Amino acid sequence: MPAYEVVVDVMLKPEILDPTGQAVSNALPALGLPAAVALRIGKHVELSVEAEDEAGALAQATTMAEVLLSNPVIEDFSVRLG
Repeated sequence: MPAYEVVVDVMLKPEILDPTGQAVSNALPALGLPAAVALRIGKHVELSVEAEDEAGALAQATTMAEVLLSNPVIEDFSVRLG
């Protein structure tokens, strides 16, 4: 069975406060860097999964994201081939 590289990006939902992103945004000017108009921080997960085809690999990664890699109450995720 072939292995497929899959990427899962997880971000807080837009309506959820992002304290880490806010802290980084506040720190930029203190470091002499330009201020960001908006800044949010998330997770980027790279997986290698064995599957019959691309659709199967994406389905596996979606299940992983739903069950373990994200908190569906406060986070959204996207899955794509890497």
